[in-house]
Amino acid sequence: MQYIYFIPIFTFFLSLIFSYILYKHYRRKPEATYILWWLIGVLTYGAGTFTESYNTLFGWNETNFRWWYITGALLGGAPLAQGSVYLLVKKKIAHVLSVVLITAVVLSSIFVLKSPINFELVEPERMSGKVFVWQWVRFFSPFINIYAVAFLVGGALISAVKYFKKTGTSTRFWGNVLIALGAILPGIGGSFTRMGYVEVLYVTEFLGLALIIIAYFKMKSEPTVSVHANQI
Repeated sequence: MQYIYFIPIFTFFLSLIFSYILYKHYRRKPEATYILWWLIGVLTYGAGTFTESYNTLFGWNETNFRWWYITGALLGGAPLAQGSVYLLVKKKIAHVLSVVLITAVVLSSIFVLKSPINFELVEPERMSGKVFVWQWVRFFSPFINIYAVAFLVGGALISAVKYFKKTGTSTRFWGNVLIALGAILPGIGGSFTRMGYVEVLYVTEFLGLALIIIAYFKMKSEPTVSVHANQI
């Protein structure tokens, strides 16, 4: 087995550490809904890499595969993006978008859990959506991922521009640039997964999370006032 298949194990443990840090942050600011969504996002991110780790250590399993698709392909960066939604827009609008997102993920997940599996296409070391008999279930993930990219990457870039124009906030500027890069990397890996190269996803997931963690600590180190009115 190639060493690249063990990368999700490291990503999983990294997500657990970061989840604990965000949990402590949220406990200090329970009214900050965006932190709660970021915490949920890192937990689901870790859940996805856990299923990849399970596949590496114990081999392909139908139940594990289905949960890998839900936590990775469907959820992906969506909960993290929802945190950005609560940071960028009015809370009432954010609540509506949360309902829409949750509904889309739940309905898509039901189809993923119900689709028959073509076991002749299963590869022991590699998980891929090509094994679904209902190939149309794979059409849901791009729409959810576009939503995630729009708010997570787009939100980080908008924030970066605002901090770039503000004197004395260079750390926050670079922090948002790192978040944008970290958010887009798993999306790139996911595109390769749809072409059959899941190994690329394993690498981009680890690098993406690492960049987001670095950005988090960089921005926490700068005491300047946030450009976002919703940020507490």
